[in-house]
Amino acid sequence: MDERLILAATRIAEALERLAPPPPAAPDLTAADAYVWHPAQGRLSPVRHVSRVEARLLQGVERQKGLILENTARFARGLPANNAMLWGARGMGKSSLVKAAHATVNAAAPGSLVLIEIHREDIRTLPDLLNLLRDLPRRFLILCDDLSFEREDADYKALKSVLDGGIEGRPDNVLFYATSNRRHLMPRDMIENERSTAINPSEATEEKVSLSDRFGLWIGFHNCDQDTYFAMVEGYAAALALPVEGEALRAAAVEWAVTRGGRSGRVAWQFIQDLAGSLGVAIRRD
Repeated sequence: MDERLILAATRIAEALERLAPPPPAAPDLTAADAYVWHPAQGRLSPVRHVSRVEARLLQGVERQKGLILENTARFARGLPANNAMLWGARGMGKSSLVKAAHATVNAAAPGSLVLIEIHREDIRTLPDLLNLLRDLPRRFLILCDDLSFEREDADYKALKSVLDGGIEGRPDNVLFYATSNRRHLMPRDMIENERSTAINPSEATEEKVSLSDRFGLWIGFHNCDQDTYFAMVEGYAAALALPVEGEALRAAAVEWAVTRGGRSGRVAWQFIQDLAGSLGVAIRRD
């Protein structure tokens, strides 16, 4: 009787094994140097052409550029590097600088670094992405653009654990960069509300701002003055060989900035796109 039960149990176990799906194969991430993370399907889709600006065209952020390029190049060479938070004024080239650093590193050492974009709403799936990349041979730079958290949003706790405090920790072949308009990733009223309702207000505040402390590099971006704005416009115009004289270019750039209510790298690029279109000059993706 015991032998019959053992044989029956064995047959049932073998049948269940045949019905169970095979374990997922390790992803092949050799098709491209950039990918977008799609957590619903648990896959990374390749990006053939990254929308980017060359590092030499990014004006007014020389110090920030040097820090990010050095940290990224160090990581690509297999040396220690820090997760980075790029925060500050809108349109001053935070995400553009990350993409430019990725392109610069790969130009010097082709295929040495893979850029992966994770959307803000998918940040809670970051541990799944890290587990997918942990044992792969390539080195990965994960970018989350415009990262911030609102009231009642608990995703920041998962990010804190991944960046520094988890048991497994960040894989050696993964680096995390985030951009944000907020220095501490939280709205001020959210931090103040936590302070006012907590038994120990200082502990509540520490809980909120400690997320930013997990980034080894804090790099601030600030509003540009008019000279920097002109340098951006003239740099773009020269790169595209636009047939516009210096004074006429500056006058048109000032008028454009006034209509937009401010100056920034984004405003400069939007002006150049409008000017190139009016002059019949095509702008290639590369």
